Amino acid sequence: MQAKIGIVTVSDRAHRGIYEDRGGPAIRAYLDEVLSKPWQPVALVVPDELEQITQALIRMVDDEGCSLVVTTGGTGPAPRDITPEATEAVCEKMMPGFGELMRQVSLQFVPTAILSRQTAGIRGRALIVNLPGKPSAIRDCLDAVMPAIPYCIDLVDGAYLTTDESRVKAFRPKAK
Repeated sequence: MQAKIGIVTVSDRAHRGIYEDRGGPAIRAYLDEVLSKPWQPVALVVPDELEQITQALIRMVDDEGCSLVVTTGGTGPAPRDITPEATEAVCEKMMPGFGELMRQVSLQFVPTAILSRQTAGIRGRALIVNLPGKPSAIRDCLDAVMPAIPYCIDLVDGAYLTTDESRVKAFRPKAK
């Protein structure tokens, strides 16, 4: 059975059609490149509204059965940047190491990475990861955390993800 992966773009302008969504397609292209087995994307574009973001995340996990949900946008300090708050509202466990690593990696490229509030959390049998909106930053952040994502999903009994090891080597402990 193919793993389902949710891709949620959080942007007022993209939702209204004023701005082309580049974040969602960047996530899909990245996952197409690094995942070694077929997977099914479930994509949504929602405005920067807490209720709509939380409902999108709940829908992706509870209704669509996604084992991984990756968001893009809404992670900065601006008043309407509320993706981390929506993620925290729907998750049972927060996974702060994901955000810490993504900021650390991003700081190698831009000093303003400290302004980003990316985070991750567990809802049921799924991992939700918040990414920035810029496609190059999406790639940098996913390169940093992707080695841990398949094993994290294993630990919550989600779908089994495999990676193209020539691109990203997923870490899984050796069986004894």
